[in-house]
Amino acid sequence: MTDHVVPLTTGTRAIVTGGHGFVGSHLVAALRRRGVAVTVLDVVPPPAGLPADVGHRPVDLRDPASVRAALVPADVVFHLAGNASGTISVDRPRFDFETNAEGTFNLFEALLDEPPRRVTYLSSAMVYGRPECTPMPEDHPLRPFLPYAASKLAGEHIAESMCESYGLPTVIGRAFTIYGPGEDPRRAGGEVSQFVRWHLNGRPIPAVGDADRKTRDFAHVHDLVHGLMTITERGTPGEVYNLGTGSETSLRELADIVGRVTGRPADLHCDDEVLDDSYRHVADIAKLRALGYRPRVPLAEGIADLARTLGEDPELPSNPAVFHRPPTLVETGRS
Repeated sequence: MTDHVVPLTTGTRAIVTGGHGFVGSHLVAALRRRGVAVTVLDVVPPPAGLPADVGHRPVDLRDPASVRAALVPADVVFHLAGNASGTISVDRPRFDFETNAEGTFNLFEALLDEPPRRVTYLSSAMVYGRPECTPMPEDHPLRPFLPYAASKLAGEHIAESMCESYGLPTVIGRAFTIYGPGEDPRRAGGEVSQFVRWHLNGRPIPAVGDADRKTRDFAHVHDLVHGLMTITERGTPGEVYNLGTGSETSLRELADIVGRVTGRPADLHCDDEVLDDSYRHVADIAKLRALGYRPRVPLAEGIADLARTLGEDPELPSNPAVFHRPPTLVETGRS
């Protein structure tokens, strides 16, 4: 194993898979502010205005040859690429598994040729399944109930085995419910962005679940990036860290905050006949705090900033929460 401390400073070379996505683009910006040289590996073409000092290598993680061809020498690798939608995983389980699980294996296998000093894998708190205690520590039982959560957990097992068997120094971060500027409303499933978008359009806010029993740990994307960088620099290889705030907010409380920061009451309409995820989903972040991490963005402040960024009449969400499909409606062939 390498030393535990891996500074993200000028002269460090980093790869970010999925660096053109929601979390990835914020991470790339934060790394550049530190003077880190960044190369993005992404199947998505680079956005207009990508800084000249950010490299881009096209790659489909499902293709091992594509992965090997895209890699460049790096000190640190952040693996963020993959399907992030539970709904897409229910509709297209093979695509989800190939992207999240097989794609992770292909990347980690290729990294063995020239191992970096640290690999950071972004997983999801959905791997815990339905909580047995609140807040949830990292040793909580793992019982995923969506294909997405199962594929992310498979990625964790791949990362852990590569660390144990080959000494590839890997840390894992399990993200709770993320929000912030830059989310794609066609894919984003988090309640904060959805609530704000419906409300700014003057519409009732549709939600799934019990407004009081369904609680979440809403983490601003800037705090998530801060957490990723913290575990990368100071985390112990082979360890898993919750990436959240440790604060609990119900759907009703969230709607109240949205109304308060925008200056008009929010009209929340909850479908309480669908209770699949009406549970308390909150992170125990004691391990992360032990590394010096502290959340910096209060929820009300983050929502107010998001509302200002979106402006009036933002695009409405179009990614409903789906937990079940009749087998005949599931896409099972290779994408």
